[in-house]
Amino acid sequence: MFDFVHRKKTIVQIILFLVMLPFLFWGIQSYRNESQSAVATVEGEEIPRWEFDQAMRNQHDRLRNMLKDNFNSAMLDSPEMRLAVLEGLIQQKIMHREAEEIGLTVLDSRLASEIQSISAFHDENGKFSYQRYEELLRRQQMTPVIFEDKVGAEILQQQLLEPLSSSAMVADAIVQAVIRLSEVKREINQVEIAPDQYLSEVNPDEDAIKTYYDQHQAEFLLPERVRIEYLVLSLNDLARQETVTSEEVRNYYEDHQSDYGQPEERLASHILIAVKDTTSEEAHAEAKRKVEDILAQVTQDPDKFAELAKEFSDDSGSAKSGGELGFLGKGVLVKEFEDALFQMEPNEIRGPVETAFGFHIIKLSEIKPAQVAPVEEVEDSIEEMLKRQKITSRFGEIAEEFSNIVYEQSDSLLPAADRFNLTVKQSDDWINKKSREPVEIANEKLMQALFSEDVIKEGRNTDAIEVMPDTFVSARVLEHKPATAQSLEVVRDQIVEKLKLQLAAEKTVEEGSDKLARLIAGETDLVDWGDTPKTVSYMQSQGLDIETLRAIFQADVTQLPTYVGVTNLQGKYNLVRINQVIEPDAADKEKLQSFSGQLKQMLLQEELAAYQASLRQRYSVKIRPESY
Repeated sequence: MFDFVHRKKTIVQIILFLVMLPFLFWGIQSYRNESQSAVATVEGEEIPRWEFDQAMRNQHDRLRNMLKDNFNSAMLDSPEMRLAVLEGLIQQKIMHREAEEIGLTVLDSRLASEIQSISAFHDENGKFSYQRYEELLRRQQMTPVIFEDKVGAEILQQQLLEPLSSSAMVADAIVQAVIRLSEVKREINQVEIAPDQYLSEVNPDEDAIKTYYDQHQAEFLLPERVRIEYLVLSLNDLARQETVTSEEVRNYYEDHQSDYGQPEERLASHILIAVKDTTSEEAHAEAKRKVEDILAQVTQDPDKFAELAKEFSDDSGSAKSGGELGFLGKGVLVKEFEDALFQMEPNEIRGPVETAFGFHIIKLSEIKPAQVAPVEEVEDSIEEMLKRQKITSRFGEIAEEFSNIVYEQSDSLLPAADRFNLTVKQSDDWINKKSREPVEIANEKLMQALFSEDVIKEGRNTDAIEVMPDTFVSARVLEHKPATAQSLEVVRDQIVEKLKLQLAAEKTVEEGSDKLARLIAGETDLVDWGDTPKTVSYMQSQGLDIETLRAIFQADVTQLPTYVGVTNLQGKYNLVRINQVIEPDAADKEKLQSFSGQLKQMLLQEELAAYQASLRQRYSVKIRPESY
């Protein structure tokens, strides 16, 4: 476990990414009664609603962090997105069950090593800090036990998938073929024929306009739309209204000072002579004699500690740095090592100390005393936390009361607004079923409710609908307009523009195809190809679209020049003259290895997908659509 400082694992980086997302509430069940229900089961084991809600929060926060100002919470409010999140949880559960089924386990030493390799838990010197570990988890309202369970689960999955990574094989002939395909080049000249140049030459007649209008009535419907007023009940908004006294802040601080301090840490180094459980008594005795001999040398000349650690220590990670482990707090190392370390004085060398890993010679270089942050530095965060705690404990009751009021007094939102000190908002514009503003109402369930007969004709409030985590909305319709067809006179210009584009596109293809046929027939003076050819490959497209690029490399090049013509997705017609084929140089060993690695990774992804699909077939999965 002592080489953790120098190790980095993808798996714990993934876990760390989850930890760094704001508003995590692992282990805290949802306040709603429905949180007690399960959204799905895997082999009878439930995936609770609170876990699904948390996964949605994580996805919400991840997208928000990625997209920043471009983020719209409505992105997550679709059956497809919710199902995708649920499928991810199901797959995790299946893989965890499979790992346990085949007897995979996670050793405590492996778990400790993985966690302590996470750079976010390191101090300014790059060493693991237990204080930073606890502090980071505390900020995310996550306990070490829960975090360690998550890491352990990911390690199990990693162990489960490791055989796949070693089984991916790609023949050298295939690698070479892929390299050639990606690097072979064509020297070309290109001319682009765009529909725009024919727009002035085409005009649809009245019969075509009328026919298009009659056949495309749905295109010209003004959708059903409403103007609304609505209330937003948000945990975050209510938390800001909550009152916390300075006395409450100080009392919490006094009761939890250890959470806001830097515990004592000790700068330790060691030399490890490893001993395995299976080691014979003779080998065990030999290891002890070896460590005692090293201890004698260190005792005689303490300055040689680092040199001897590099030479003899079996902890490969710390040996590189002269045995240094960094500043360590209590609860990080195995008990025997920790007990010895925290009994030592600065510059003391002690040993041999026997642990499950072998014999250690320990050197203590420095003691960093425990420190506690003053209340002034943490009172704002404590106040915010206490406010959220207060409202979270009551939010289930508040949400239920809010729901009851808007339902029982369904002719107005004012009673609920008055009860919870909320502001009744109004939509600025007409809203249809596809509207995405305002963001608070861009929710599929809420839209269905708004356009329901009960709400429109009876003038009732909608139910209180959870539009995003910890946020409920109730709305009512102020004005309603049904879907209406626009007359031909109103939409005539739109139709003319559409038809002109169609006719111009047809003219483009007609002209391009004619030129291509004549070029193939030998009329070489039809096109001004320009003076400068360009060289293209699949890796260097030079701005060509994939349709044109594919046609160039699929063309028969036994006789050059040859010609191809392609209509791309933008409606443009590309005429291309292929002048020359440029074969790539033979791939060297490094390139072969690089491409082989990339192909193996692609193959691995396919095998992983197939493996996951097979596991899905083997395990009983039941999804409850009404629950998510």
